[in-house]
Amino acid sequence: MRERSIHVLDDDDTKIVDLLIKLGFKKNVANVIVFLSKVDGATSRSIEYAADLRQPEVSITMREMHQHNWVLEREIKQGGKGRPIKEYRLAVDIGSIVDEIEALKKREFEEDMDCIRKLKDLIK
Repeated sequence: MRERSIHVLDDDDTKIVDLLIKLGFKKNVANVIVFLSKVDGATSRSIEYAADLRQPEVSITMREMHQHNWVLEREIKQGGKGRPIKEYRLAVDIGSIVDEIEALKKREFEEDMDCIRKLKDLIK
């Protein structure tokens, strides 16, 4: 049996996850982003373990991250007939993801403020 070490989220990582959740990220997505930002690449199995997810949750999370172009995926063929193992890594660094969210939140804020201005004009 082989032994492997898998990075698990520490207290600082958990603080980052909590802040991402406050910004509107789903918990699973936030956990996986932070985990992948700490490693060079990770298999579905190691993501399951490190982010405390089940396999279907990993698949759903990866699909969401693909939609934002935040993750790269490659298949690692194993000897024999089984399915290839999928390995994931961030396509962009976590700072770029935060920058993207910052721009989105600014746009949302401006749209909200525009609605408030229009409301005030209408109720005068």
